[in-house]
Amino acid sequence: MAAAALVSILQKHRQAFHPVVPFDPARDKLYPFDLTDKNTELSPEQIADTESFAVYINKTLQAHHCKYGIGGYDEHRTLYARSKHFDHSPPVSGSEAARTSPGEAATEPRRLHLGIDIWGPAGTKVMSPLDGIIHSFAFNNNDSDYGATLVLTHNLEGLGFHTLYGHLSLNSLKNLHEGKNIRKGDVIGEFGMRFENGNWPPHLHFQIIRDMQGWKGDYPGVCKYSERQQWLENCPDPDLILQMRQ
Repeated sequence: MAAAALVSILQKHRQAFHPVVPFDPARDKLYPFDLTDKNTELSPEQIADTESFAVYINKTLQAHHCKYGIGGYDEHRTLYARSKHFDHSPPVSGSEAARTSPGEAATEPRRLHLGIDIWGPAGTKVMSPLDGIIHSFAFNNNDSDYGATLVLTHNLEGLGFHTLYGHLSLNSLKNLHEGKNIRKGDVIGEFGMRFENGNWPPHLHFQIIRDMQGWKGDYPGVCKYSERQQWLENCPDPDLILQMRQ
């Protein structure tokens, strides 16, 4: 019930949200990246090599005259085979260490993406879509993890929820404290480079989270496909806020 209520409220307020990245829908084009195994232009070897992956992203955007690449919500991505980080379940909450049973990785790794990725140049500004406060932040410095990460808490019509911004620059985390007020349109960060964003081509992972479930500075952005329904219920479509899908 709470999940449906959040979706309804976000739809109701859709005209009030500030863009999360600089984007003019009347002028700027987006390229819809498919990062499933249906994309035959992108090999596992390219994905595993960040420089090659970045070349593919940049060449594709240039060829199609697009400012950003976008996509990924509810997408089953084989690309997460690039890192053992996705071969186990996340802990129950951010306060517990991840635990992997001997056969867990072999049975079902995490491959379903829970956010929307916006691919673009390092240094691209990231802005808050609405008023909120800083919930938490962290440098999740594992291979293919979020790198520099920020989580905001918002409230609309008495209903609280959160937005997560992954793959930021380390500079984005300077001079922050939990509970700090954030105004709609404030610049809250920028796309990070590979050494600070989890070793990815520059992009933003944007995710809506209804219940943080004890996590701080982090929250799973990828889940097992068999657990798809419960995770998507807690993480509704980020385009409810972004409104960038064309």
